[in-house]
Amino acid sequence: MNAAVAAAAAIAGVCTGVIAMLAFRWSERDQKRPTRTSLHTDPVLPPGVDTVLSVLRSSAVVLDEADSVVKASSAAYALGLVRGGKLAVEPMLQMARDTRRDGEIRQVELALPRRGTGRGDALAVSARVAPLGSRLVLLLVEDLTEARRIEAVRRDFVANVSHELKTPVGALSLLSEAVMDAADDPEAVERFAGRMQNEATRLTNLVQELIDLSRVQNDDPLEDAEPVRVDELVGEAIDRCRHQAGTKQITMATNMAAPEGLGQGPGQGAAGRRQAGLADLHVWGNRGQLAAALGNLVENAVNYSPARTRVGIAARRVTAPGGDLIEVAVTDQGIGISDKDKERIFERFYRVDPARSRATGGTGLGLAIVKHVAASHGGEVTVWSSEGQGSTFTLRLPEAAAARDRGAGHGFAADGAHQGARPDDTTAYEPIPAAPEVLP
Repeated sequence: MNAAVAAAAAIAGVCTGVIAMLAFRWSERDQKRPTRTSLHTDPVLPPGVDTVLSVLRSSAVVLDEADSVVKASSAAYALGLVRGGKLAVEPMLQMARDTRRDGEIRQVELALPRRGTGRGDALAVSARVAPLGSRLVLLLVEDLTEARRIEAVRRDFVANVSHELKTPVGALSLLSEAVMDAADDPEAVERFAGRMQNEATRLTNLVQELIDLSRVQNDDPLEDAEPVRVDELVGEAIDRCRHQAGTKQITMATNMAAPEGLGQGPGQGAAGRRQAGLADLHVWGNRGQLAAALGNLVENAVNYSPARTRVGIAARRVTAPGGDLIEVAVTDQGIGISDKDKERIFERFYRVDPARSRATGGTGLGLAIVKHVAASHGGEVTVWSSEGQGSTFTLRLPEAAAARDRGAGHGFAADGAHQGARPDDTTAYEPIPAAPEVLP
């Protein structure tokens, strides 16, 4: 009995060993057999190609002879070129097949739908296909959308400049001919000469603003930066628009004490004494550019305000996570700006009311200059406006380091018609002095 049991145990052990050996051999053979997954992993790529593709700025896709994706960069997935392991753009897939057939390098520019948006926007891309070894094809895709946008902006800018320069130059030419034809009529000569002066002034302003825009775009304002007193900037802006405001009987109000010799007018002294605490506000930057930016805001407020209304200029210090900011707000009681126009008013040559701009001599570059100055100084410019109720432009700039420890911020109001907080502002402003400057 014992011998039979021993024999059975021996037979069972031998069978188990044989089965284990066969299973091991089968596993080895199965591991060596190429699978669908192993065909599309990195070892299929020629040595060094994977490293090169990982540092390319272009989106890269490598396809095998079955048009399956062997390797794709993250940018290719972000652009939507690869989906489900396949190249999802049919024109590119056809290019890859043609290149695999004849070995020629091909390049084409395409417009691809932008993923995740319902606006139908398109991406401009450049696709280049080349053979990679004997079986693979390499596809490189460059996103040209931003370059095309910049090119379109530059093209529009040149076209707008040409048009804006052509208008006054053509007018001067016609008026000069009219003066020559009316040489025997002194009244006509005087009338045409006055119009020539207006067109010459318009041309001069346009050229100057083009120069200013070019300067603020190309220069680094912080190379010659210095602490600039905000009350001096406000005083210079008021003086710059004094004549236009006086002609339209527009009241200029400010919550700041005007520096000696700047912005002085009836009642200004008392108001200045009450608001002397705001005279310590300083911003850090290029004085000339800051004065031009604030001057443009005030000039626009005066030009677009009806006669016998009020323009407010006020400043305060506000606390921000990255450091205190100085806010300078310019408010008018003008025609206001629609929501559609608010998205474009900082574009070059864009005008809310072209007819009114021609009457006031506006070039459409003033707010573009303000935007560039604010951005180059580490700040921003924002607008609140409602049609028929006026507008408030707020220039926010970092406070100069020397003035950051001078106490709590001060509130302000933008003008008499809009006292208190704006609908999108949670901080109430202190009133402008009761005795503001009234221009003659």
